Amino acid sequence: MKVVGFAGSSSSGKTTLVEHLIVALRRMEFKVSVIKHAHQDFDMDQPGKDSYRHRQAGALEVMVASQKRWALQHTHEVLQKPDVHELLTHLSPDVDWVLVEGFKHADLPKLEVLRAGVVCVPLYPNDPLVLALVSDLGENALPVPTLRDVLPLNGPELVAQWLVHNASRFEY
Repeated sequence: MKVVGFAGSSSSGKTTLVEHLIVALRRMEFKVSVIKHAHQDFDMDQPGKDSYRHRQAGALEVMVASQKRWALQHTHEVLQKPDVHELLTHLSPDVDWVLVEGFKHADLPKLEVLRAGVVCVPLYPNDPLVLALVSDLGENALPVPTLRDVLPLNGPELVAQWLVHNASRFEY
């Protein structure tokens, strides 16, 4: 499997980019999975649903399964920082690409997303794992000059092609 991280400030466009990359990679007939970093108290359940009630009652893991899909929700008894490498072990080994959103300091090869008007401290000047930038800034408007490839934020097909062309750099 190939694993690529997407790092960037809030409102930089990471989620929209990942959403469009899923579509572009699926058109190329790749199997795609996603790991998304979330805030501490995110909730997939809806109050009143059976799985919510089971978790509220104290179950550490609740699996919901149907003929079409299954989902496993795991609750840590003690707060702990999620480890992307441990999370990757829970994904199907048959997937071609895993897009990891929001684990900006993870030791994974990544693309940094920079958007005009969004103030940020860029990672790429000091993080050798940032392999390319995805931005709507012109190359001359980047916070720090770089020799890395700069891909168009509004061109997910081009970003997908760049990923496939550089696939060996993302082998996990």
